[in-house]
Amino acid sequence: MNDLEEKKLIREATVADAKYLRDITAEQLGYEVSAELLAKQLEKLTADKENHFIRVYGSAVPMGYIHAELYESIYSEPMFNILGLAVAKGHENQGVGKALLLELEREAKRRNLWGIRLNSSDKRRQAHEFYAHLGYHSDKSQKRFLKML
Repeated sequence: MNDLEEKKLIREATVADAKYLRDITAEQLGYEVSAELLAKQLEKLTADKENHFIRVYGSAVPMGYIHAELYESIYSEPMFNILGLAVAKGHENQGVGKALLLELEREAKRRNLWGIRLNSSDKRRQAHEFYAHLGYHSDKSQKRFLKML
């Protein structure tokens, strides 16, 4: 498949994708969330195109997705922060994740952003190899702290 054909398979996510994205998120990232909550968030975030970039790979049924948000702080140039990149079981190692990541990179360049950042759990060694293969490097270790309110 050439780049033009791959680009045709990448499209904006819609609320109709919620069930599929919920399944991919649960099986690949380990985040259990209801299809209703995912649909509600998807509807809200896809409406905010300036701050959120959500794309799926697949013409009818998504085989994978990427979600990034505009990341700005007082101590860095603007960039994208990847909040999720996942490919459905059975579609790994077929170029889906790479195509989605390259689409995000094209959008970052179009917006003149400084770069792309992401966090990845220590347990996701295969994902780390994938990112490194595509030119990303790890610059620190960190822990996440969370307080539920």
